[in-house]
Amino acid sequence: MPLDHTGVIVNKDLFEKTVTWYENALKPIGYSKTIDHKVAVGFGEGKGRADWWVACQQTTNTGTHHAFSVQTRALVDEFHKAAVEAGGTDNGAPGLRPMYHPNYYGAFVRDPAGNNIEAVCHLPEPAI
Repeated sequence: MPLDHTGVIVNKDLFEKTVTWYENALKPIGYSKTIDHKVAVGFGEGKGRADWWVACQQTTNTGTHHAFSVQTRALVDEFHKAAVEAGGTDNGAPGLRPMYHPNYYGAFVRDPAGNNIEAVCHLPEPAI
């Protein structure tokens, strides 16, 4: 079952930097900023709909992990590259994670607030 919505809570000092980071890191997988409430920004694949949020609070919870499901391994690679180029910290290069299942292909990056963000493809590599 797909996620309905989720997100991260970041300290007010990192809010703008984190929103900008997500704008760049999520672009390759089709996400853009769709809703801006100034203290909470929603991202999604269409106008007026958001399933990923960055919210601003006085304190932050930086131990979270969130995964975005994508349809190709190439998109996992593109996400990782864009996320690192946008200022994220590599937390696991793109690759197979057979300990989860044989076709689990994922990449992990820490956002500016320290959250572990993943893009994952569960499909096998297409036959040539």
